Amino acid sequence: MSFATTPKPPYFAVIFTSIRTKKDNDGYQKTADRMVELARKMPGFLGIESVREKIGITVSYWQDLESIENWRQNSEHKIAQEQGIKKWYQNYHIRITEVIRDYASNS
Repeated sequence: MSFATTPKPPYFAVIFTSIRTKKDNDGYQKTADRMVELARKMPGFLGIESVREKIGITVSYWQDLESIENWRQNSEHKIAQEQGIKKWYQNYHIRITEVIRDYASNS
């Protein structure tokens, strides 16, 4: 596991937080993996970080707002969004923010 490699700011982050439904729904992990694979091919994609415990948090990094909108409108991504609403997520929240500062430890 590693952190996403991002450029010098400014750039944008999409923060997707979610609570899954209680049942283990068919196809969730396969679809989640496919969405990461697909996002990596999108123009303007910079990286992704994701964790899941009781609440899942996925942060994807993008060059600009246009890239984020293109990702949101991607036809395969739209199908996955619909499936998530219908069967995978009890609740979710999406936040889009501009990263204006970025620094890390030396370790």
